[in-house]
Amino acid sequence: MISSAKARVASRLAACAAVLAILGAASTVSAAASTGAPAGTGAPDILAAPTLVAKTHDGNVGYREVGTGSPILLIMGFGGSMDYWPPSFVDALATRHTVVVFDNAGIGDTAALPAPLSVSAMAGQTSALIGALHLGRTAVLGWSLGGMIAQALAATHPDQVSRLILAATQAGTGASLPIPPAAAAALASSNLATVLSVLFPPDQSAAAQAYVAGIVQYQGFYGASDAIKSEQTAAIAQWMAGQDPPGRRLRSIHARTLVADGTLDQLNPVPNDQLLARGIPRAGLLLYPDAGHAFLFQDAAQFVPVVERFLR
Repeated sequence: MISSAKARVASRLAACAAVLAILGAASTVSAAASTGAPAGTGAPDILAAPTLVAKTHDGNVGYREVGTGSPILLIMGFGGSMDYWPPSFVDALATRHTVVVFDNAGIGDTAALPAPLSVSAMAGQTSALIGALHLGRTAVLGWSLGGMIAQALAATHPDQVSRLILAATQAGTGASLPIPPAAAAALASSNLATVLSVLFPPDQSAAAQAYVAGIVQYQGFYGASDAIKSEQTAAIAQWMAGQDPPGRRLRSIHARTLVADGTLDQLNPVPNDQLLARGIPRAGLLLYPDAGHAFLFQDAAQFVPVVERFLR
């Protein structure tokens, strides 16, 4: 699938440039591209990491790896590829950890899973990747849909998860407040400015600008196809309705857990974060003011050190 996705790269990059222009920062793309670590420093650089393919019992999985130290696996959210992780965010974590990013089912070099797609099936494929890479017990950070996958992974494969960080995500018990339809439609939009409008609060245009300027640095930047987005939408609905069995097993999660979000998350109201934190034994809850669904990138300067302390 990666060839068809990359066939749309030129138009996608043009759209990103248009968003930067709207934000009044079109010139920052080239500037941001020059802010990586100088050659020869040995500092982590996810932009230089090759895309590798792990052969697993759930099909091939495309991934990248950077850094040294104890492992942390990052699980992407709705519609995103591993190119949606800002390089600065990944590299900051990689100063002390081996960071693994990968593509969910049907995206990039990762094999599609049998229909109908489910969160638990994606968790099974994630577990297969952990096994293939011999990560052992790894810290796991899941964002949005990735947080649902992370919950299912921790519930069904507890021996593979040492620490669990759930960012801007919902429980699968059926008790969460629904995703507001307007916000869900905006997230699924092909217009990047519309997508950004539900990831960052209106007064955080600089953070939105920095996010886009970061991710367009990936060579051949790509995302999920519309067909995969549709499958993911159905999987999320099933999860939130309490119809995906691992979603109802919050009490069985015994990995040390941190739940985090922005107080202005348009896709996930704060009561959902509180519900999730209450449901997992001894979970902590951290909320960032004036931050939205992409709080972890907007407030990375504060969030990354929190993650570091949590993983010790």
